[in-house]
Amino acid sequence: MKLEFSPADEAFRQEVRRFVQERLPARIQRKVELGLRLEHEDYVTWFRILEERGWITPGWPVEHGGPGWTALQRYIFDEETLLGGAPRIIASGIQMLGPVLIAFGTAEQKARYLPDIRHSNTWWAQGFSEPGAGSDLAALRTTAVLEPDGRHFVVNGHKVWTSYAQWCSMMFALVRTDPDAAKPQEGISFLLIDMASPGVQVRPIRMLEGGEDLNEVFLDNVRVPAENLVGELHKGWTCGKYLLGHERTGIAGIGSCKQQLARARRLAQLQGLDGDPLLQARLAQFEIELLALEFTALRLLSPNQGSRVPAVEASMLKVRGTELRQALYELLVDIAGPHAVPFDAELQRLEALEALDGEPPAPDGLGSLAANCLDARKLSIYGGANEVQRNLIAKAVLAA
Repeated sequence: MKLEFSPADEAFRQEVRRFVQERLPARIQRKVELGLRLEHEDYVTWFRILEERGWITPGWPVEHGGPGWTALQRYIFDEETLLGGAPRIIASGIQMLGPVLIAFGTAEQKARYLPDIRHSNTWWAQGFSEPGAGSDLAALRTTAVLEPDGRHFVVNGHKVWTSYAQWCSMMFALVRTDPDAAKPQEGISFLLIDMASPGVQVRPIRMLEGGEDLNEVFLDNVRVPAENLVGELHKGWTCGKYLLGHERTGIAGIGSCKQQLARARRLAQLQGLDGDPLLQARLAQFEIELLALEFTALRLLSPNQGSRVPAVEASMLKVRGTELRQALYELLVDIAGPHAVPFDAELQRLEALEALDGEPPAPDGLGSLAANCLDARKLSIYGGANEVQRNLIAKAVLAA
């Protein structure tokens, strides 16, 4: 079954496809195709190409630099850029903070921060999770005390699993400003913190696949100007919920699923398994499940959809999308067979060098498969663990 789009949407799809083919640097496309680690400069290079075209902030309104696309156009853009081998837009400033500032920020905050986010001059870390406050985010203990003169907050605490903090100069964080609030979700505020402030320390966390994209952030008597408060004092939970809705919708990763399914088909052909009936049945099953997920996402994008529980739509997409992506990475390892058993860091380094030189490496990305599969284990945890998301879905549906 094939999804049908209007002629205008198909024309837009072709426009995005041509743009990726013409403007995406070959060395970046090859690294994505092989599952190799991307560096900060790779992301910034592509993001600035998108910004030049006016496409780096697809979800932002026109008055703040967005392209003015419909929800369906944003969906098509995400799909076509990923299928073309482009990096995902991972910058938290673009995907998360920008929409929050537009919705809750002051005019001064928007003027100060939004342009630098669009130009990739400032990268933002997300200071939400803490030891003991991951999926149960309302249990956070990082405190922010307003000084008597009302000019600064003094922040103390410990954030963890902070993605790409090593590349970031700023952090948006949830902090507890009223420890005596009646409910855990109350008394929390949303602050913008300069990572260069005295008392901020970033420590990398070495992951299963050898990467250090996640970090701990320690905050020791960090002074934050009071004008860096976003929204109302003690009402940061509202900002946090709004932000997490954007994050979980993106985590569904339908474009990424299609990208990896295409990779699986290429790898099967390379391994001489493209005629294996059992493997072809597995690939067909993945295609069916991915199509079902895509139909669900498109129904939710429709202005005519009438869900009884729209608040949990993002959680639904997050759960199914991340599980499917994990299963696809496991399939890639199965296809590679013994070649995927070790994680060969030296082979990955050599492949990266060859990719930069524009030469086809051999074997085709097998040295990165184990790392990709191990890295994918985090998909069902970050953005709110899938177990917790199922509880949210059940609670909302049963109460509806």
